[in-house]
Amino acid sequence: MPLRLPTASLVIAVALAIAGGGAFAPRARAQSDADFLAAKAAYEKTDRATLDVLAPKLSGHLLAPYVRYWQLRLRLDTTDAETIRAFLARDSGAPVADELRVAWLKSLASRGQWDTFGVELARTASDDPELACLAAQYRRQREGDAALAAVKPLWFSGRSQPEACAPLFDALIAKGDLTVADRVARLRLAAAAGNVRLAQAIATALPPRERIAERDFARVDRDPLAALNRAEFVLKQPPGRELALYAVERAARKDPQATRAAWIKLRPLVPEADRLYGNGRLAFHAARQHVPDANLWYREAAGAPLSDEQHAWRVRAALRAQDMGDVAAAIDAMPAALAQDPAWRYWRARAYVADGRVEEAKRAYAELAKEFHFYGLLAAETLGLPLAPPARATPPTPEELAAFGARPAVSRVVKLAQLDMRTEALREWIPVLRGADDVLLLVAAEFARQQGLHDRAINTADRTVARHDFTLRYLTPYKPQFTAAAKGQDVDEAVLFAIARQESRFIADIVSSAGAQGLMQIMPATARWIAKQLGDGGYRPSQITDPELNTRYGAFYFRHLLDRLDNQPALAAAAYNAGPGRAQAWRPVAPLEGAAWVETIPFNETRDYVKKVLANLMFYSHALGRPAQPLTARLATVAPRGTNGNALAGTP
Repeated sequence: MPLRLPTASLVIAVALAIAGGGAFAPRARAQSDADFLAAKAAYEKTDRATLDVLAPKLSGHLLAPYVRYWQLRLRLDTTDAETIRAFLARDSGAPVADELRVAWLKSLASRGQWDTFGVELARTASDDPELACLAAQYRRQREGDAALAAVKPLWFSGRSQPEACAPLFDALIAKGDLTVADRVARLRLAAAAGNVRLAQAIATALPPRERIAERDFARVDRDPLAALNRAEFVLKQPPGRELALYAVERAARKDPQATRAAWIKLRPLVPEADRLYGNGRLAFHAARQHVPDANLWYREAAGAPLSDEQHAWRVRAALRAQDMGDVAAAIDAMPAALAQDPAWRYWRARAYVADGRVEEAKRAYAELAKEFHFYGLLAAETLGLPLAPPARATPPTPEELAAFGARPAVSRVVKLAQLDMRTEALREWIPVLRGADDVLLLVAAEFARQQGLHDRAINTADRTVARHDFTLRYLTPYKPQFTAAAKGQDVDEAVLFAIARQESRFIADIVSSAGAQGLMQIMPATARWIAKQLGDGGYRPSQITDPELNTRYGAFYFRHLLDRLDNQPALAAAAYNAGPGRAQAWRPVAPLEGAAWVETIPFNETRDYVKKVLANLMFYSHALGRPAQPLTARLATVAPRGTNGNALAGTP
């Protein structure tokens, strides 16, 4: 899609055109862009010969740093240090320079060129884990084992770490700086993360007294619930207890209730610390799967150390059980930083009210109401405050826009977006705004809007702290298409904008990693189903990103979900993101307040999505002049599972 230049940038564009050859410049630029894309394709195929032929033609191209980077990247192990340093100096500040330096450092380490590695290491601030371990290897050569302390925090992760960390971890273990307890802690983190391979590697490498035999680990992993039911663990010994806890972790993912029945028989035979750990993991999985007794099971884990995720689900289990006393206790037990999350501040205020502490609740609501998100809106409604976005800040001047657009990095962002290199454009955009104040953020957001970079405009405007422009936060591009789609399917236009803002940030031709496409992010199979329902025999898959068709199909699908899910936006939004079957399965066993239902959605992505879509809906309704409808009314009460279940049959 062509990008519309702002008035101020037009002067710059004309000057560049004159400097580049007048009327022939557009054709030259088009050819140059074609060469650039060909160079990119050559790099991706590691075709150095073709890349070398194209590179001289692109020496004056705006994105020439990328071409130089690609050439060096393909010859990193054989290029001399001075050539690489020349590139890093010439293109300092460009993300490709940072990426090349990190890649070069890894190459230097792999070739044992530690002196050059040390010089260049001081010039990077990368947080790359592999580089951190290579840096520790370098420092260990000079400082001795004192350098090992820097990598110890990397041990405590359920994720597999880079191979460069392995010798350092081995050294820490040999010195006793990673104790048996530390190794067991990582075993549990790996199990909790579902990283079976890492868990097995740790379990089978423990000291003999704690070691789990590989055959025993494999047997339990094949059928953990059966192992629990057969009680085939030597619980008097550390390996047997740890293997039993591993079985609880794995079995509870599929069937918490059956796992609990087996665990109840075993847990009296293990020490209290292990018993509480097992209780906590079982309660966590039960809460995520909406087991009705999950809140009671969390009570049995009182005193167990919980991860942030377990703390959060302790609150959600209490919400699902509609026990505000346990909600308060769960939030009070959280680490202080976690308790400051807007969700827990809101539900703590609700618990204050339930406990008769009304003034404390009002103070908490008043602070939340200053914030522009799902829980801020709910808090404002509780206080009887109308939805009132802040006054629009003074728009940036043409001169400010022109100065911002003239920055080399910003010019590269625009060109990269034109060439559909969105990932690279984002990498360039981030450092441009690092440390920016509200004034610069709003200049950047308006510039992005005028360039058609809707995603950058929204995300940048969202970051302001004191000066705001909600017309940028809640853009309405493609309005004729959204208006027509809304009318055609009897859907609130505001909800279509709300979904598109969250789904695509109004990038019309975007394709997700899962294959969803267009403004409303419709899966190809869903598009075919919609076409069939609409009798659209002329539909072709190539049309899916067309804004008119995409918004119409999205409106039809959302209307379909609303009709089958009690006309509740929260349920329909969850279904739009995670599928109607899941939204239906997540219904409660007894009527549940809509806000509590949203907070207890099991998928992190879907829970966050629904909150944001509903907040978007409120702000778009205000912007479009729709009749005011409180968020609490839109949330309503979610009826028990099974309602309208048959009506969802066949929905993709």
